[in-house]
Amino acid sequence: MEPLAQQIQGFSGYLETERNVSPHTLAAYRSDLKQWLAFVHAEKGEGVSAGDIDHLLLRRYLAGLSKTTKKSSIGRKLAAIRSFFRFLLRRGTITKNPAELIATPKKEQRLPFHLDIDQITSLMEAPEDEQQYALRDRAILELLYSSGLRVSELTSLNIGEIDLSGGMVRVMGKGGKERIVPVGSRALEALQAYLELRTDAAPGSALFLNTHAERINRRSVARIVDAHVLRIAAFKRISPHTLRHTFATHLLEGGADLRAIQELLGHASLSTTQKYTHVGIDRLMEVYDKAHPKAHAKQEG
Repeated sequence: MEPLAQQIQGFSGYLETERNVSPHTLAAYRSDLKQWLAFVHAEKGEGVSAGDIDHLLLRRYLAGLSKTTKKSSIGRKLAAIRSFFRFLLRRGTITKNPAELIATPKKEQRLPFHLDIDQITSLMEAPEDEQQYALRDRAILELLYSSGLRVSELTSLNIGEIDLSGGMVRVMGKGGKERIVPVGSRALEALQAYLELRTDAAPGSALFLNTHAERINRRSVARIVDAHVLRIAAFKRISPHTLRHTFATHLLEGGADLRAIQELLGHASLSTTQKYTHVGIDRLMEVYDKAHPKAHAKQEG
């Protein structure tokens, strides 16, 4: 049987010529398999072949990686090894895939960054003057935070989809799913002030326009958020999506039901919304540590 190094070369050629994978993907596979090959050679010598490798050797390799490597990267490296063995299995070079017995590590769940009440208040007040673009910016910031919209949902809004008297906005979300979301009083005031200066307030007109009187795009919204964050210099750079995270987190901290938050955000699955429960629990623990007498007693003891 061919040495492992040659088998990996054969797999690399298959990816390049038969699978026609992108140069980026090919480079990632080659890099991951080269790193694994170095480990196998150190463990079993350079004459080793794929048939000599079992799941225990793979586990030792992954265990070593776990000390210095993110779980997402380990999962990618394991996927490359698993694909390599599947290739050999289809070719009849080996009779079993030892990587199939290895579970992919769960990715780290990064908690979404959100602003506190003081920070979000400062940001909402950042557009100070009464010119049209300042009023537009204030309306954008208020609506993102008030209703938890995705940037793509905000930029696609038309004037007719905002009900100022009813305090609602009709949103077309992912997968073409429509939902109705409440709009807070401050956001309604900001929208009213902005629309009063608009000369083209037809229901089918884009709600937010750029400097060329065209529908605003996502990049422009990101620049607007950046500009006002820089003006108040109160916290690190954020994205428009941070306002959506802040909306959800503040609702949860205020006692809102997780299912209701799911509906407001337009999440298809409750599991997507559940990441906010971790933020809520962190906040609850912080309050507990500050307020509960036993928490203080424990710290003192």
